[in-house]
Amino acid sequence: MAREPREGRSGSGGGGRDREHGRDRDGGDELLDKLVTINRVAKVVKGGRRFAFAALVVVGDQKGRVGYGAGKAREVPEAIRKATERAKRAMIRVPMKEGRTLHHDVQGHYGAGSVVLRSAAAGTGIIAGGPMRAVFETLGIGDVVAKSLGSRNPHNMVKATFDALQRCASPRSVASRRGKKVSDLLGKRESTPAAAQEGADA
Repeated sequence: MAREPREGRSGSGGGGRDREHGRDRDGGDELLDKLVTINRVAKVVKGGRRFAFAALVVVGDQKGRVGYGAGKAREVPEAIRKATERAKRAMIRVPMKEGRTLHHDVQGHYGAGSVVLRSAAAGTGIIAGGPMRAVFETLGIGDVVAKSLGSRNPHNMVKATFDALQRCASPRSVASRRGKKVSDLLGKRESTPAAAQEGADA
């Protein structure tokens, strides 16, 4: 299949077609879906070229659940609908700190795509470009610093970002896995600066 130049690829350049669709209700949750990118694909047949459209969509409830999906059809609306339905069926839950950022820094990989996600202080905002920003906005993260180190293909970037988000863990889940209390994990980190301050005062 011969690929035509991309039509409306969203990115940090601002010239793309990063569209925000209406909110849907699915199982009582209000979902927000965003169109990340759409490609026009041409298949050469006996009578000429037959065009189709491939869409990549991310869906989230802005409360810690997010998913992505790809769809292809002869018309743009149908491709977006297919992608949105697949994204809703593949949603994951991501633990967030104070409902605004990640608990810890994490890396994600998919194919040639590689991303680094870092937790940020309140007021930092979403420092990410293109496809990664769409994921964070639908997820509901308000403060995060993200960098793409590998492929700039939107599909690879989104899948690498989801790989990183699936590696995120909350203190509660880590404590239960280790058979300890949350205070045992966080207490050690908080006691170190206090001990250092006491030593300085002495």
